[in-house]
Amino acid sequence: MSDQSAAADVDVDLRQLFASLARNWLRVLVITLLVTGLAFAFAWLATPHYKATTQLKIQLSESAYTRPAGTNEDDKPVLDAEGVATEVQVISSSDILKQVAADLKLGDKPEFNYALGMSPVTRLLVIAGLKSDPEEIPLEERVLTKMRDKLNVYGVEKTRVIAVEFSSEDPQLAADIPNAIAKAYLAYQADAKTKSNAAATAFLGPEIDDLQKQVRDAEAKVAAFRSAQSDLLMGGNNSVLATQQLSELSTELSRVRASRASAEATAERVRQALQNGGSLDAVPEVLSSDLIQRLRERQIELRTNIADLSTTLLDNHPRLRAMRSQLADLDGQIRNEAQKIMRGLLTQAQTAQARENQLISDVNKLKAASSRAGEEQVQLDALQREANVRRQQLESYMASFREVSSRKNYLPVDASVFSEARVPSEPYFPKLVPIVGAALVGSLLLMSVITLLQELFSGRAMRPAPGARFERIEQVAMSAMSAPVVHPEPAPEVVEVDDQPTTVESELVPEPEPAPSVLEGAAAAGSEPQAEPVRSSLGEIDVEKAAEKLIASGAARAIFVSPEGDEAAASAVLVAREVSDAGLRVLLLDLTASGAASRPMLDSGLFPGITNLLASEAQFSDVIHADLYSDCHVVPVGTADPVRAMRAADRLPIIMQSLTTAYDLVIVECGPADAQGISRLVGDSTEVFMSMLQADDEVAQAAVELIESGYPDLTLVTPIGHETPGNPVPGRRSAA
Repeated sequence: MSDQSAAADVDVDLRQLFASLARNWLRVLVITLLVTGLAFAFAWLATPHYKATTQLKIQLSESAYTRPAGTNEDDKPVLDAEGVATEVQVISSSDILKQVAADLKLGDKPEFNYALGMSPVTRLLVIAGLKSDPEEIPLEERVLTKMRDKLNVYGVEKTRVIAVEFSSEDPQLAADIPNAIAKAYLAYQADAKTKSNAAATAFLGPEIDDLQKQVRDAEAKVAAFRSAQSDLLMGGNNSVLATQQLSELSTELSRVRASRASAEATAERVRQALQNGGSLDAVPEVLSSDLIQRLRERQIELRTNIADLSTTLLDNHPRLRAMRSQLADLDGQIRNEAQKIMRGLLTQAQTAQARENQLISDVNKLKAASSRAGEEQVQLDALQREANVRRQQLESYMASFREVSSRKNYLPVDASVFSEARVPSEPYFPKLVPIVGAALVGSLLLMSVITLLQELFSGRAMRPAPGARFERIEQVAMSAMSAPVVHPEPAPEVVEVDDQPTTVESELVPEPEPAPSVLEGAAAAGSEPQAEPVRSSLGEIDVEKAAEKLIASGAARAIFVSPEGDEAAASAVLVAREVSDAGLRVLLLDLTASGAASRPMLDSGLFPGITNLLASEAQFSDVIHADLYSDCHVVPVGTADPVRAMRAADRLPIIMQSLTTAYDLVIVECGPADAQGISRLVGDSTEVFMSMLQADDEVAQAAVELIESGYPDLTLVTPIGHETPGNPVPGRRSAA
């Protein structure tokens, strides 16, 4: 079977395909010239349109001499892409367009007021009610609609430039309108700033007057509070006098306490030295006394003299004794002087104690006074802060008011026109050469493609693949029959074999010799000894030849009629599998009553199928199933009510068209149907086959009826000699 599938494959003959252009050159040329002529007439007769553009630069144009105080060039805001887009919307706003339309009186021009230039045909349509009356639309709206159709405002990419583009039939208007729109936009910006300044002046004036009064009142409250409270007299360092005095007394108290503590400590050391008989030299206050220092010097001198005389005199010498007596008197004088110093220190400590007590009393009084002064200072600070805030706000408002007042006659606009629209000398539409050239090239290409597709879909550009072979169908004489047989004229069929055309004659039945009747044949058979009987033929072909014929002809549909019943339906199954093995997408549609064609492919008759699709119980994806023994697809009879499904039989042509679009070949097994029954299934590129098992009168009569009913190219095919996968369907007449 693989050899047969390979032999049945086909290729596209490019030489034959492109030769169709040479055969149909006259039609291609005529249509191309016709389309080109129409394009030339359109471009020649079309109303010319002119286009002009005005460009604006969006930037802050503040002068260095008029810039508000405290600002510089870096303080100005940067206009980003969103800001430019906003200005684009402002330029194309209805208010600006209305102003331009009124200034240029565009409502009086038929180009913008289409109610003025209505043709008689249009007026008749309006009168008949077939078209809306343009005069029912307000004039302003009509003009704005036309202006928006012709206007194009856009921001130039990566710049702060806005282009105002306008097209018109009048070149002067094409330049005047964008220039007028730009001027109206600049005037709108200046007017907006004027209104903003006026609103600021109207707001700041009353506010300044009110703030001046509030500042005066706040400062008066501060002065009254300060003068009414004497305790809030201010001293040095901008502090309250009571607080400053408290600080000074606290410092003096600390000093007195330190002095008292020092005197008491010194007196205590002197007392301990006197009581314990210790040396008074360790007390700095005793040593600092001038008298004690002189006594110490005299005492040292006497000790020196005693030491000198002791070397020459005895201890009881009157002179030594006198000197020792003087030394003892000096020690007594020193101790007496030390006691005096101690008493002086105690007196100093007592004096410091009294001073300390006095300072403590004064500090306590000043604490109460400072506390009261602190509370009053808080109130005073609050009043002062309020007065300062009012004054600062007043100064800010007054500075702004002066700036606004000074800019009444100078209002810089944040945009400027740097390129005005000029009157165009040439129209931008229509361009004669591009339109005619595009029409010529486009129509030529389109007609060439259409011609190639027609040649491709007709099948004339198809040829067998290399190695494909189509053998000549042998003519077999038909056996005698009682019913008359109509013999169609044989039509030669050209098939390419090894790139050489070969003529194959395929005819339903060859011209036979006059045959005797069935009875005469029976008598002759009884009178003469017969050899092994030979099965007669009606010129049928086998499954391989039928598949090759379908592939070579490029048929999209194949209708199989089986007058002998279910067993003959095997031809459709075998042909479908043969074509599928050749690489084509094939679908078998089973229209028999018993499902004779689909059951051997699915091994079941319980799948949804064509009756479910006709009854709207399923979709295409639900009824298409895969053959268990090949790559072919199958649509079985289905499980829906046949009576209900046949009510929608008119949908069969639509279903067939959809299936032929999705598949290369759709094979329909109709069972023992007649010509009227298959009429809904026949379309373009359709081959009609009759499946037969043996050549009897019933098959011949059915073939004659189909031929006489308009199917002269009927082909008989037999499944004999092939094995069908799956269980065969018994019964010859079950499909009836």
